[in-house]
Amino acid sequence: MNIEKLYTLYTQSYKVSTDTRKITQGCLFFALKGANFNGNQFAEEALKKGAAYAIVDEKVYQTSPNIILVDDVLTTLQTLATYHRKQLTVPIIGLTGSNGKTTTKELINAVLSTTYKVCATKGNLNNHIGV
Repeated sequence: MNIEKLYTLYTQSYKVSTDTRKITQGCLFFALKGANFNGNQFAEEALKKGAAYAIVDEKVYQTSPNIILVDDVLTTLQTLATYHRKQLTVPIIGLTGSNGKTTTKELINAVLSTTYKVCATKGNLNNHIGV
């Protein structure tokens, strides 16, 4: 599936999940793999819990029209995030460094939100998926 088609599905809810315990109605479930789990195994469960579509990268798990097979789930999620970001015209502030990123983010959010509409992550998402 090309990214434009996937983005159209994403815009139906603007919700993404990588954890079946946190599925929200109409979201896209991305079946990521970890050291101790294979998210592909949870594709059907995600649909039963309300996900509109599940994105998998193992053909054996493509058991429904709402399960979309891609070459690599993580790469597809990252590509979707990049595509979505390019649709936005708002400024983005990125923080880097070894210490103090979450505190600095909270301070910037507090100051800017007194004048502007601001979006900020809850806590931190310091990994190759969240950042």
